[in-house]
Amino acid sequence: MTIDDHKSHLVKLGKFLKQFKIVESVKDKSLPANDRLFSLMEEKIDNAVHHNGWFTRENVVFSLQQWSEALKEENLKLWLAEYDLSHSGGKTVGIVMAGNIPLVGFHDFISVLVAGHNVLVKQSSNDQHILPVIAQYLMKLDSRYEDRIRFTKDKLEEFDAVIATGSDNTARYFEYYFKDKPCIIRKNRNSVAILTGDETQEELAELGEDIFRYYGLGCRNVSKLYVPENYDFDKFFKAIYDWNPIIHRDKYANNYDYNKAVYLMSEFRLLENGFLILKEDKSFGSPIATLFYETYKNEDTLNKHLAKNIERIQCIVKNVPTTGEVRFGHTQKPQLWDYADNIDTIEFLSGL
Repeated sequence: MTIDDHKSHLVKLGKFLKQFKIVESVKDKSLPANDRLFSLMEEKIDNAVHHNGWFTRENVVFSLQQWSEALKEENLKLWLAEYDLSHSGGKTVGIVMAGNIPLVGFHDFISVLVAGHNVLVKQSSNDQHILPVIAQYLMKLDSRYEDRIRFTKDKLEEFDAVIATGSDNTARYFEYYFKDKPCIIRKNRNSVAILTGDETQEELAELGEDIFRYYGLGCRNVSKLYVPENYDFDKFFKAIYDWNPIIHRDKYANNYDYNKAVYLMSEFRLLENGFLILKEDKSFGSPIATLFYETYKNEDTLNKHLAKNIERIQCIVKNVPTTGEVRFGHTQKPQLWDYADNIDTIEFLSGL
């Protein structure tokens, strides 16, 4: 299969994913191989929601819609233009996927395919419904994918390289188990946002998307704020108030109540608004329904601090981003060239 073949298939896949909506999906009759798989995807979206209490239809569909935007022809051209993949391919690459948010391993999946390799997928039990339908759609578009895509529930065997994503604890296991294979091992990372105090209400409202989307479970979700000394949090709380219905989700509310009780019993100083707890803390990873914050005196000192801890940070979010930073409201809308942990997956795959 040529790169142009892959681009053509992924553009069609993007259009397939675009059909699915929160309230009422609309079938695009012009798409190939759509009749049965449209109904199957609807079924699997429902299955995913019932299987995983963190996967609402809104969040699953949000993920599908973001990927449909990413898989546009102009994005695919821009993504792959800088690579020479003419001699790449023929290997089997295992992918051990996380399951914290819907389709979290999808970028690795398509990267392996466009690099000309075969993919062996071990999904998380928390997110096992959607990707197989996508694989079936690709197989309907081109039968050659049937020999290039495999799923397994057992341990990975007969592979040449691996991409594995997990916690810091599982990463140690991955590093030992895959020590004799070329690999990318991803560990825990968190995202942070820098506030100056000059943001408008509208701008802070956009930041709410980065905090609350997927209930904050993604590594690209903002889990910590850096604010100037004497920052007025009332403005921040007012701006994010439209997210208050999140407290009516039982799993989120249980975490909110538990964390608040633990903090209060420990006599920590807290700020909270009924659905989000703010706690001053030097750590990067905050619990669900909690956002850590830390004050800074000047931007130079803060930048040095972040640079020192860059291996623990996935995204740095600012209202006016500079190189490598993300603007408010866009952490969960990555482009194809926004690589997790800043490791170029295509470069790794092309060198196998």
